[in-house]
This record gives sequence, C-alpha cells and structure tokens, in this order.
Amino acid sequence: MGEVIQRLRLGVERIDTATPADRDRCVDALRAFAILGVVLGHWLVTALVADGGRLRTSSPLAYMPWLAPISWVFQTLAVFFLVGGHVATRSYASARARGTTYGRWLGTRLSRLFKPVAAVLGLWTVVTVGLLVTGADLTTVHALLKLVLSPLWFLLVFAALTAVTPLVTRINPLWPLAVVLHVDLFRFGFDGPSWLGWVNVVAGWLVPYTLGAAWTRGELTRRSGWVLLTGGAAVTAGLVAWGGYPASMVGVPGASISNLDPPTLAAVTFGLAQCGLALLLREPLRRAMRRPLAWAAVAVVNLSAMTIFLWHQTALMAVTAMGLTAGHLPGLHTVPSSMVWIPFRLAWLPVVALALMLCWAAFHGYESGGHRKGGHKGGHKKGGRRRRTEEGSRVVVARQRRPETARDEAVRHV
Repeated sequence: MGEVIQRLRLGVERIDTATPADRDRCVDALRAFAILGVVLGHWLVTALVADGGRLRTSSPLAYMPWLAPISWVFQTLAVFFLVGGHVATRSYASARARGTTYGRWLGTRLSRLFKPVAAVLGLWTVVTVGLLVTGADLTTVHALLKLVLSPLWFLLVFAALTAVTPLVTRINPLWPLAVVLHVDLFRFGFDGPSWLGWVNVVAGWLVPYTLGAAWTRGELTRRSGWVLLTGGAAVTAGLVAWGGYPASMVGVPGASISNLDPPTLAAVTFGLAQCGLALLLREPLRRAMRRPLAWAAVAVVNLSAMTIFLWHQTALMAVTAMGLTAGHLPGLHTVPSSMVWIPFRLAWLPVVALALMLCWAAFHGYESGGHRKGGHKGGHKKGGRRRRTEEGSRVVVARQRRPETARDEAVRHV
C-alpha cells in the first residue's frame, strides 16, 4: 500500500513539474467541472425503467418538478462552450503566429474531437445488430440508442463553431443573443413554426463561444463576471416566473417545452449567468490549481474528457442491463416517481462510476492516440522510459518538446 501511495505521489509531482509555467490552469479546471457536471447530471436525471420485457427512458424531473434546481447545478454546457471559444481562439492565434495553415489547424482539432467517436459508434453498431437479431423490443433499442447518440449533437455543434472560429473571433455576443431572442419571440409569441427553434442550436451556443473569444481578447473583467452572473440570473428568473419557460434547464420527458432541445432564451441567459460565475472563479481556481494533487486530478480528467463524455451513458446502461439479472432494482430499474428513488440512485452512482472506469481502460487509447499502427513494444532503455512516462503522465514528455507543443500535450484540449 505504501508503495502505491509513493508512486501516486511521484506521478502527481511529475504532472505538476512538467506543466508549463505559463499555462492557465483555471481553464482546464473549468473544462473538467463542465464535463463532470454533464456526466453527473445525466446519471441523476436519466432513468431506464424496466417495463415488462422492455426498457424505456424516464426522469425524476417529470414526477418531482421541484428537483429542477439539480439541472441548474449540472447543466454546465455553457461553461464548456465558454472555455472552448477561449481555447480555440487562442490556439488559432498561436497557429497563425507559427505559420500553421487554417486547414492543418482545423484538421488537428477535429481529429482530437472525432477520433474517439469511432469506437463508440463501432461498438454500438455491433450491440444494435445483436439486439435486433435476438429479437429485442424495438422500444428498448430506440431508448438505448437515443441515450448513446443524443450527446453527439454537442460534438457536431462544437465542431461547427470550431470551424468558423476565424470568423467569430470579433463577433459581439449580443448578436447571437439577439437571434435567440427573436427566434423565441416568433416561436412562442407569434406561434411560428417549431423548426425555427433549431436556429438556436447554433445561435444559442455561439453566445458563450464568442464570450470565450472576448476572454482571449482580455475584454472580460471581474466586473463583466458580476454583470453576467446577476443579469443572466435575473432575466432567467423572470422568464421562468412570467415568460412561461420551464424551470428545468434540461429536457423533461412529456414536457411541451424543452429549454435545451433546442436551446431557448432562458437556457441562454442561464448560460450567461454560469459564464459570469466561471469568470469570477478564475482567480480562486488558479490558486487552487497550484496544489499538485488538485492539478493532477484536473489534468487527468482533461486528458480523458472525450472518453468520459462519450462513454458515461454506456456505463449507465451496462450497469442497468447487468442489474436486470437480479430483478427490478430500486433506483436503477424502477419508476423515479418518489423520494425513495433518490437515495437508491445516489447509492448506484459509485457502481456506474466503476463501469465508466472500465470503459476508460478499454477505450481511452482512441483519445490518447495509443491505437496506432507501427507501434513497438520493445526498444532501447531511453525509449522505454519515454513510453512509460507517456503512459503514466503524458505531460512529462511535453517538457522535451517545443513550447507550443508542450502546452497542447500537457493537458489535451477537447
């Protein structure tokens, strides 16, 4: 046990020492919190109910709407887009300074984004075929595939915004916010077509993304954070109280309006409040990230961000499926219609987290670049040390490279 603790301590120290001194660690902390918020939010408000011989999706928010504040805590996508806009605009400016072409820059970023997706789609193609061949209920297959594929919309939007980064670096966030406002006005105020709401999928997330670009330009001060936090919270409260918008910031099965699918004005103003809070937390996070253990935890989450995001629903479904062998277990297969369901679901979270760790062990190589052709297990002593270092902490290798590569490799950008 003592040897394990010593090795962990050495690994933490290596990560801290290898991180470039000019790296803004609060950016990585915000990204890690955003990813973990989405994961925990899905695990808490998504239920796979065993109904006869099939599984169907449900949510405790449909039965206990007073739980809506849970969605305020764990619906953190706006923070992710804020960080994404900041990192992308900073990365593109750095690439231009090095003479890197736009095509090469974009190709590198999209490759990091979509390479891990192939493993998810490949596995679930096999699982789906297997379910259909064995006569599984179509409702069950649809429910499972929806849980797996629905988070991928986020990657498509993020990829689209990344591709237009050079065009949006100077856009004022008020412009896409105005688009969202007018779309909702036509949809809800003048009974416009429902398809018009899908304009907000791009416009809504462009708001925090362009805020990230403003962060890169140094335009977002502490005062900006307070304005965004208080103003966004006040407008959101008004929209929920008097504008007819739902209190939940995630979709609720059976609800006539979803704040997230597609994004509404309430979701966007709520995101502005979250971005304001994130900006206010920059300095406290920078101080916290000076602690090697805290920074190592954040670095590990960032290195595994795509794997965690892509496989967290699969982990939940795997635990649900295996649990069926023991019958209908509370908090896992039962209808989330009462307070009793909540403590049971909380008790299942460590099991689901363990399943996610197993998924990470199996598929993290697709994110880290470990699945490559021409790899060698052998090699001379120096090469062996380098590979062991990469496996234990990829940030250590970065110290031997040029500064910009080190910055990219120290904690992989999503």
